[in-house]
Amino acid sequence: MAGLAFFFLVAVGATKVSPVAKVIELLDELTGKVKGDLAAEETMMEEYTTWCDSESNEKEDAITSNKRTIGDLEAEIADATARISELSTEVEELAGKISSAETELSDATKIRDEEKATFEGSEKEMVETIDGLERALVVLKRGQTSFLQHRDQNELKQLTSVFQKMIEANWVNKKDKAVVQSLIQSTSTDGDEDLSLQPQATTSAYEGHGGGIVDTLSDMKEKAEATLSDARTAEMKAQHGYEMLKQSLETEISTMQKRMSAATTEKASLESSKASAEEELVSTKKALADDEKYLEELKQSCSMKAQEWATRQKDAAGELAAIAKAKEVLESGVKVFLQVSSKAKGHDVTDDKRARVTAILKDIKDHSFFFAQLRSEATEGPFDKVKGLIEDMISRLEKEAAEEADAKAFCDKETSESKAKQAELTAKSDKYAVRIEKATATIAELKEQIKTLQAQMAEMDATQAEATALRNKEHEEYLKASKDYKDSAEAVANAISVLQEYYSSGSFVQSNQAPELGGAKTDVATTIMGMLEVAESDFTTLLAESEASEKAAQASYDKLTKQNAITKAANAEEIKDKEAHMKSEETHLLNYKEDFATTGKELDAVLSYLDKLKPQCETKVMTYAERVAKREAEIAGLKEALDILSA
Repeated sequence: MAGLAFFFLVAVGATKVSPVAKVIELLDELTGKVKGDLAAEETMMEEYTTWCDSESNEKEDAITSNKRTIGDLEAEIADATARISELSTEVEELAGKISSAETELSDATKIRDEEKATFEGSEKEMVETIDGLERALVVLKRGQTSFLQHRDQNELKQLTSVFQKMIEANWVNKKDKAVVQSLIQSTSTDGDEDLSLQPQATTSAYEGHGGGIVDTLSDMKEKAEATLSDARTAEMKAQHGYEMLKQSLETEISTMQKRMSAATTEKASLESSKASAEEELVSTKKALADDEKYLEELKQSCSMKAQEWATRQKDAAGELAAIAKAKEVLESGVKVFLQVSSKAKGHDVTDDKRARVTAILKDIKDHSFFFAQLRSEATEGPFDKVKGLIEDMISRLEKEAAEEADAKAFCDKETSESKAKQAELTAKSDKYAVRIEKATATIAELKEQIKTLQAQMAEMDATQAEATALRNKEHEEYLKASKDYKDSAEAVANAISVLQEYYSSGSFVQSNQAPELGGAKTDVATTIMGMLEVAESDFTTLLAESEASEKAAQASYDKLTKQNAITKAANAEEIKDKEAHMKSEETHLLNYKEDFATTGKELDAVLSYLDKLKPQCETKVMTYAERVAKREAEIAGLKEALDILSA
């Protein structure tokens, strides 16, 4: 309001002709300035709002993608943890079962060995018993007394030993044991007396029982053979049962060991994957927290700016309302200052009004019947009728303006919002397309890098293999050459020793009187010694050079091996990192594709809605702005004419 007072004072002081008109002009300029500033600020706010929406959408997309990735990683870690626990339990159970099976096999083998040893002892004893019975039967079948008269004491002792074992055997009954006991007693002697010296006593003792003894021994022989056969059958069955059990346990142990190895390998692989997923989960959670913090700050900043803009609009509306009110007061309260006195000019007021109204109506570029009638009435008709026509026309034009403004506002609002949504979705679609292209390129690049690293590792393996083969060959050549050099040096040293011993033995010590006979020989010996010493030195030098070359070659090979191992380890770690990165990019790529497809569907829906708006909102021959300007000019002209007639 202070500004209004200032403009009013300026207007009054600036002109004496029409100060109120000047103030109104200044108020119009102030209105234009306020509206211009507001329009410029509105443009900046629209740009800022668009940026806020774009930035917010981008961060929300990133947050959604990271949350989805976190969910996938947590599910992967949970699955891996559960599977690792299952595999650990399975490995422990398999280890216990393998240990039990091995213990069972060991116990069965021990029992089988004991049974076999027992059987072999029993078999040997039974075979000896059967052989003894056969020999006894042969002797007895020759005659009832010939057994007692047998002169082979060793055989008698052997038979006695066999009979003694038969008494102790559990397969011989009491009756047969008694017969065998009697037979043992009949073969016993007193001291060293020969049985052949007592034929009648022994003969009379067994003269009536010979046939019974033969039958008894034959029956015992058959029992012994049957017992041996049963024992062998039982041993064969026991051995077969053991072999079947052994085969079953070994197959079971082998199967469980294979499964345990597979479970251990799978567990190690899952633990490695779990560790990589946990690392990626930590980094993704950090990125999510950063994005959420940034988004919160962004929303707060944008919200505060929106509130500030709303306050600014409210203040501007109040300012414009105050200016309009001031203008209205000036126009309605001091109209006399806005009009030029017609009486001062000496003309008839009515004619002057008609002329001014007619001029105004002629300036309106509308050739409709109504305006033609209005122009005719303004020229000749009464002012009341002309005023009525003008008021009707103003009402009609204002109604049309309101209706068209409502339709225009609807079209502008829907079209603007739809196009804004189209621009937003197009930007999002382009953004996802760029991300898809970037992720695809990154995955392809990572694959190529992994392929290159693997090729480098393969090339290093090939180079290492060639270097190892060459080193082995060089080492073999060194061993052979060094042995030859050592042997040659030792041989030369021995030869020098022999020659020195020979030449220093006095063979070349000559008296002054004796003729010089060994001079030529001595010269030759000296030459040979010198050559041998040179040869020994050469062999020693060659050996030293060979050892130095071997050490240098081995050091170079060790250095190459160490470098290859370090490089391979670094490459393997880099491959692991790139594979984890590629896996992450593949997850992002899948999310981007889903978002791209969803955005495409939304964009298609917006474009379809825009097509539906075209028939009712498309621009006619005269644009809306042109129609508004024309109508406002018509209304302004009519109001001016009405004011002239009403004055």
